[in-house]
Amino acid sequence: MAVFATLTGKLAQLLSSAKAKSDHLLHTHVGLVPNPVSERSKHLRPRIHDAQMFRSVCPYCAVGCGQRVYVKDGRVIDIEGDPDSPVSDGCLCPKGSASFELVVNPNRWTTVKYRAPYATDWEDKPLDWAMDRIAQLMYETRESTFRETNEDGNPLNNTLAIGSLGGATLDNEENYLITKLFHSLGMVCIENQARI
Repeated sequence: MAVFATLTGKLAQLLSSAKAKSDHLLHTHVGLVPNPVSERSKHLRPRIHDAQMFRSVCPYCAVGCGQRVYVKDGRVIDIEGDPDSPVSDGCLCPKGSASFELVVNPNRWTTVKYRAPYATDWEDKPLDWAMDRIAQLMYETRESTFRETNEDGNPLNNTLAIGSLGGATLDNEENYLITKLFHSLGMVCIENQARI
């Protein structure tokens, strides 16, 4: 015990002596060995220093961890946790930490895939075509299943033939807009994955 107390006392003296001596010790040594910085290291800059930063939300679970997405020359060069996020305070789980690989993966699909009824192969379709098709099918389904009143003549103004399951990474504003749109169409079956 006496050896530990002596060592602690000497360490305290080294760290609490004159500020200049303490600063010099802490900045030039790691452990007991001098730690000089090379000229090259003095001029190194992070690869994100001139990139544009966008705040985003992790695309995986319902926690909604904040991410910083760094873009340079129109390409994503890094994704990291956002320390300003009140949800995650800069931390990401292993899956969220690997979301950069999701973006730059050469196997990632970047087109709309469509398989016609009874077909065995998938086709690439333009996004505009897919949006038009979804809107048309929603319109046709709503028109053919919309109920204005029930059997007793009470107003219903709904359809039970269309449902929505929202994604976990939708924020409150997006969920509000989705709910407003779908309620205006008379949809009743509206749910969010984060609650299931």
